Amino acid sequence: MNFKVTDVEQFQAQKQFIDTAIVPLLQLDFAEQGMKQSSSAGEYLMSLTNFIEQQFKGRIMLLPPFSYTVNTKSETLPTTIEQELKDAGFKSIIFVTCDHSWTEFKEFLNIIWLPPIPLESMDKSVKQRILEDQLKQVIPNLTNIWV
Repeated sequence: MNFKVTDVEQFQAQKQFIDTAIVPLLQLDFAEQGMKQSSSAGEYLMSLTNFIEQQFKGRIMLLPPFSYTVNTKSETLPTTIEQELKDAGFKSIIFVTCDHSWTEFKEFLNIIWLPPIPLESMDKSVKQRILEDQLKQVIPNLTNIWV
């Protein structure tokens, strides 16, 4: 499920089944050297979170990414987002990111960090295999959160 009207209506009608929100945390870098790397990480993060959503359709709602720069990053905003999502009826809120700095908040938040893999030059079948391999790494994290 994605954050669109038809899926939100379904969530509101079936909150007991659709209990997990995934929030991608996406760092943007507009510096000359960092823009390509940032966009590559963003492409990977969005491809992976969309793939996770497809695999767990009916259990997970994928929210739009929370995008930030080094200067606009707020350590308190994910906690606020988490509380608002819990108030909306989600039991589990999972933040997925390629920005390693968020791992210091693992004590307080459900953070899944994965190193970015540049997908832009791969053909479709290789991308699919990589996403499947990454999903295999994410599933134990999801299972631990849901238990």
